Amino acid sequence: MLTAAKIILAVLSVVLVTVILFQSGRSAGLSGVIAGGSDQWVNRRPRGWDSLLAKVTVVVATLFFLDAFAIAYLFAHHVS
Repeated sequence: MLTAAKIILAVLSVVLVTVILFQSGRSAGLSGVIAGGSDQWVNRRPRGWDSLLAKVTVVVATLFFLDAFAIAYLFAHHVS
């Protein structure tokens, strides 16, 4: 059980990184983070492909954290 959870975690991590890398950037680099990053989030909603990738990212990240917590629980209780 623990081995299967670890394999699922590895697959989810690769999928999560891939989905994040496919998303388009929403800031102007470092200057956007420091100066005007919050201005770009106002009234900006993702559309089309970006919307799908945003939803997939939320689902995969949630599954990733649930699996990580399951691994921690299984490891703490020595269930294999």
